[in-house]
Amino acid sequence: MTEAKKIRVLAAKPGLDGHDRGIKVICAALRDAGMEVVYTGLRQTPEQIVAAAVQEDVDVIAMSCLSGAHSYLFPRVMEILKDKQIADILVLGGGIIPDEDLPALKANGIAEIFRPGTDTNDIVKFIQDHVRRN
Repeated sequence: MTEAKKIRVLAAKPGLDGHDRGIKVICAALRDAGMEVVYTGLRQTPEQIVAAAVQEDVDVIAMSCLSGAHSYLFPRVMEILKDKQIADILVLGGGIIPDEDLPALKANGIAEIFRPGTDTNDIVKFIQDHVRRN
């Protein structure tokens, strides 16, 4: 018998945003769903996030941004992944993100954006349905 490989998620708070209650709730929900979760803590740079994702060999990067800097930070993570030729990590965003910013973030490769009020089961299902399994 072989045990299925657990989905590994890196949860990150990019930028100067100091609010982490929401990402901690997401981390708990993902763990409860059987995923392995690594939380980077507050105030991470895009470079630190990608380095941690590579080091931890994750399937998913889930970022939360409440500071309004998502339009720079999320695409910067995608740019670094592209520069490193990493295309097999599902990248998600969340936080206070206006409707008008969604198309640009998705065009940069963010697979989905989850905003306040999203049911954690919807996030779990999205990850399970979209992660690339090796």
